[in-house]
Amino acid sequence: MEFVATDPSMHLSVATIDGAEQTLSQWLTTFNLLTVAIDPYTHQSGWIIPTADRIFSHYEEADIRCAFLVTGNSEGARQYLGKYADRWLVLTDEKREFVSSLGIERIPALVHIAQDGSLVGCAEGWEPSEWRDVIDGVEKAMAWRSKPLLPTSEDPGKFEGTPALA
Repeated sequence: MEFVATDPSMHLSVATIDGAEQTLSQWLTTFNLLTVAIDPYTHQSGWIIPTADRIFSHYEEADIRCAFLVTGNSEGARQYLGKYADRWLVLTDEKREFVSSLGIERIPALVHIAQDGSLVGCAEGWEPSEWRDVIDGVEKAMAWRSKPLLPTSEDPGKFEGTPALA
C-alpha cells in the first residue's frame, strides 16, 4: 500500500523563526502556502535550500506565501538556513506536528496548501519530476504562466530524503 500525504489540521499552531505563532488557518487567510519542509539535522535537506530559494524567488510576486518549514527550533533554523532565514518566511515545527499532520514520510518535501487547507500537492525527497508536478498545481492555482526550471545544473542529483518523523 502506497502512503499518501493528507490535508493538514487547520488548528495546528505554527510559529515563525521569531516566535510569532498562528494557526495554519490564520496563515492561509489571504494566500495559499508553498513550503519546503527541511530537517536541520541532515545534510540532504541542506542540499535543497538553494533550489527552494530559486523556487520561492520565482513566486515572489505571486499570491502565494513561500516559507521554509524547519523541523527544529528557531535557533537551529536560523543557523541552518543562514542568509535564507532573513530572506524568506521561516516556520518552525520542532515537535514535527505539522509534518505529521500532513502525513509526510520523507524530508525534504515540497508542499502546496490551498487557502481552504486542502493539500494541493506534495513531493517528498528530491525527485525533480515530482517537484514539477507540485509546481504545476501552483501554476494552475495562481494562474501563473512561467515555471521555474527544475532541475538546473546547480541542483543536486535526485535523492530519497530522510525519515520525516525520526
